[in-house]
Amino acid sequence: MKLLLDTHILLWWLNDDEKLPEKAYQLISRADNTIYVSHISLWEIQIKVMTGKLHADLKAIIEQLPVNDFLELSTHADHVIVLSQLPPYHQDPFDRMLIAQAISEPLHLLTHDKNVSLYSESIILV
Repeated sequence: MKLLLDTHILLWWLNDDEKLPEKAYQLISRADNTIYVSHISLWEIQIKVMTGKLHADLKAIIEQLPVNDFLELSTHADHVIVLSQLPPYHQDPFDRMLIAQAISEPLHLLTHDKNVSLYSESIILV
């Protein structure tokens, strides 16, 4: 299965945070799953660091991606087209772009946000 990690799932994984649901841990840990991290998540982390909403070292996070066998997902024009067609269930621009990427690629978006799960059956709520 190809999984795209929502930003909070990525941070919980990298920090070995007890908030990471067991189901998410099992899915990320499976050797036969391919795990993607969007550049949108990296952008979100940096913006939250700059505004004081998050304390994180973006460079260290990026260095951990290959260590965890995570692949980076860039943003493409096709993602923006899908974004423009999404209904307004959720207003967070970062989440909306991750949803669009997941639908467009296609990937299963792994999230803990119930509002995100409203968009597609391919979104996995953990």
